[in-house]
Parts: sequence; C-alpha cells; structure tokens
Amino acid sequence: MFSHIMIGTNDLDRAKSFYDKVLGTLGVPAGFVDRHRVFYRTPTGVFSVSLPIDGAPATAGNGSTIGFACANAEEAEAFHNAGLEAGGVSIEDPPGVREGPAGKLYLAYIRDPDGNKLCALHRMPS
Repeated sequence: MFSHIMIGTNDLDRAKSFYDKVLGTLGVPAGFVDRHRVFYRTPTGVFSVSLPIDGAPATAGNGSTIGFACANAEEAEAFHNAGLEAGGVSIEDPPGVREGPAGKLYLAYIRDPDGNKLCALHRMPS
C-alpha cells in the first residue's frame, strides 16, 4: 500500500546523523542527501526526512508526506480525483511524470481535509 514515508525537520544535518545511527541498527544503509532531503532506501520501502518545501518551520505535519503505491498512472490519477471529490485540495505541480535520481515517476499530490500531505505514486519502467 505505501511507497514511502516522509517527515519534516528543521535541521537536516542533525536528522541525518540521528537516523543514520538509529536506522543503522536495523541494517539500513546511511541516508542519501538530495538537496533538502535525506532518503533511506530498503527493498521494502523508503523513509525520508525533509526540510519543508514551503520554507515554514517543520511541525508535526509540515514537511510530512504519506505516499501510496499505485499500479499505474491511471490509478494514481483516480486516487487524486477521488481525493478532490472527497474534500481534498490539489497541491504542488499537477499530477504527472517527474524524472530524477529515483527514476521516472508518475506523482499526484493532495492534502486531505485536515491538511495532511498525501502522494499517489507509480514507479514507471525505465
């Protein structure tokens, strides 16, 4: 069901140091820094720590994302549309393909009615 979990931080270096140590006890390799984020990749999922994109301080929800794995782009689009119909708000770029260090992704972002950031994610073939 989940593709990744991302939480916010106000000090990326401190967070990386902490999570490198804590997750290292579980056999997770040290985090990879990508601009304003640190990623911890495993065969079963990704945990990430991020400075909030909007520039405001990280709080219990700001900078956090709950990612949901989708079987294809159509499923991600349906997730996004259903969220809007149920009272959510579309955020960031419109749903679509993004390319980066993680490869080619189809992403669709919304906030639920309480402000939690959700992402529908489909990892596209390379």
